[in-house]
Amino acid sequence: MRLPYAIVLFALCGLAPVAAQSVADGTAPSPVHAADLPAVVVSGVQPGPGLWKVSKGEHVMWVLGTLSPLPRGMQWRSQEVEQVIGASQQVLLAPSVKLKADVGFFGKLFLLPSAYGARKNEDGQTLQQVLPPPVYARWQVLKQKYIGDDRGIERWRPLFAAQELYRKALKANGLSRSGGVGSKVEALAKRYGVPEVSADYPVLIEHPRAAIKAFRQAAPHDITCFIRTLDSVEHDLPAMTARANAWATGDLPALRELPDSDRRDACVAALTGAGFAQTLGLDDVPAKQRAVWLAAARKALAANAQTFALLPMDELLKPDGYLAALQAEGYRIDAP
Repeated sequence: MRLPYAIVLFALCGLAPVAAQSVADGTAPSPVHAADLPAVVVSGVQPGPGLWKVSKGEHVMWVLGTLSPLPRGMQWRSQEVEQVIGASQQVLLAPSVKLKADVGFFGKLFLLPSAYGARKNEDGQTLQQVLPPPVYARWQVLKQKYIGDDRGIERWRPLFAAQELYRKALKANGLSRSGGVGSKVEALAKRYGVPEVSADYPVLIEHPRAAIKAFRQAAPHDITCFIRTLDSVEHDLPAMTARANAWATGDLPALRELPDSDRRDACVAALTGAGFAQTLGLDDVPAKQRAVWLAAARKALAANAQTFALLPMDELLKPDGYLAALQAEGYRIDAP
């Protein structure tokens, strides 16, 4: 069964993008000067980017690059995507992690309180007590701006407080984590009767309560992620808006030019350095996700005349991304 209350999944696989650069003591980095970045988020019906073509012989896979965040007020409508899905034999979903817990119904009932408790700091400590003073001072400013007078969040672990701050900051700036792209693809697949194929990297947690205990003990690793989230909210929102607009309008040259730091990867790396990650098999998630998705892509390309697939946009744009791996194996790659 899935572990819907799995805080480990939230920590390692649901991390919002957060900035990669920060100084060791947690003080704010120097602002990045980005000229002519759009301040207004696009809205209304938008086509999104074109599709990448992966082919070998007569077999073709069309790939849509996804992005987070995207404009909240955007209505994504791509005739190209609808036509491709309608003529495909499969929809290959983006790489993900699926956590399973070896517990029954009563085990879940007993585990829930532990999972909820793991969201809070040990011994009832507050963020002011666990964060370096310069970091807490930055948090106070951003919390007041985006969250307001919420006293309860002051007892949350830095990791969870950071994610709430990031979520509220996106909303306040007219951005959304997904833009509804995944749900739209799912609806199109159902409309045309095209089966969706997941590319999950499965992880079985044999001792969930022990895993939660280990996760709680890894709390010091939260601070690196927390600082990078503050960096992101303070300095990256203009660039996020520019990239979101570029995706919505299909402006691939702009997407290539606008910098996208390894924020999410840096946050994951901070957490996977903790001991509990190795014991759960989560110490090298990106590489394992990559292997699972590429295997599913090869299978789909061999079996189907046409396949539609989803991948994060950065995996399409960077020189060593997923499609570069397929190209090295002899597949032809055509960018839109």
